[in-house]
Amino acid sequence: MSPSALLQVQDMRLGLADGTALVDGVSWSLAAGQTLAVVGESGSGKSLSAMALMGLLPPAVRWLGGQAQFEGQALRDLSERDYRQIQGRRIGMIFQEPMTSLNPVMRIGDQLVEVLRCHLPLSARAARDRAVELLASVQIPQPEQRISHYPHQMSGGQRQRVMIAMALACDPALLLADEPTTALDVTVQADILQLLREQQQRRALGVLLITHDLGVVSQVADHVVVMYAGQVMEQGPVAQVLSQPAHPYTQGLLRARPSGKLARSERLHEIAGMVAAPTRERLGCPFAARCASALPQCAREQPPVVRPAPERLAACWLVSQGAAP
Repeated sequence: MSPSALLQVQDMRLGLADGTALVDGVSWSLAAGQTLAVVGESGSGKSLSAMALMGLLPPAVRWLGGQAQFEGQALRDLSERDYRQIQGRRIGMIFQEPMTSLNPVMRIGDQLVEVLRCHLPLSARAARDRAVELLASVQIPQPEQRISHYPHQMSGGQRQRVMIAMALACDPALLLADEPTTALDVTVQADILQLLREQQQRRALGVLLITHDLGVVSQVADHVVVMYAGQVMEQGPVAQVLSQPAHPYTQGLLRARPSGKLARSERLHEIAGMVAAPTRERLGCPFAARCASALPQCAREQPPVVRPAPERLAACWLVSQGAAP
């Protein structure tokens, strides 16, 4: 593992007690100040990977293999007590839906104060003053008044800003952002993404962005990992992967993006079929059944990981044989 990486994941395998893998052999690295986007359809293992890094796996899911290092610490080996020292302190997380993540019966200020006093030696007054500063830093107007509001008294965009403030409250080194713009309208999405960029630059944050939106990826990420059925299909610098995708799955995702050029009578492109169900054993490429360009060996043999260009990786028989569509 690279000593210079803020976060490095090596051959991560997550699954059930019977050995069924839900995330299978995932590897990536993230440097301080960079944004790494993990993209794929629902069920690809994106959010589960982030929850593993945060130490918040569901009870039925466990590590089956591999390792993740954050600031030189092997996360898989941490005790629950040690994990609590970095959860919210060194690693912050923005969850998918702020209305279900925020406590509906606690005032916004009290929730921020609780996070601050849990990790930092602050008095109640100092924590409250800091909470007001945090709300102001994420551009919530009249933070002195808003601190006394309940979540239902704020708009969706304001609640997401509160979630960002909570995630950044203790000045973490790494921010995990799980679908941070879900259910927000386009204008609010743009504001939230701009806010995240500003906070990242100000704090030299490493950001792991979980999303299904390639438009968001193109705006904010430096590198992208494309996942399907718990495995990495392709990864590399965003500009290269989005302009010259190597894997048929990445190509399908890009063709499925809505475009202003689409005529009224035209249908959006879709990838036929459903995401492959988790299995106990790897057998061929998980995307083979949905791939229009699949070769005979794609369904039988695990594809090799090849480099279609420097800094890029793709797991595909077509790419390895120079026959990618």
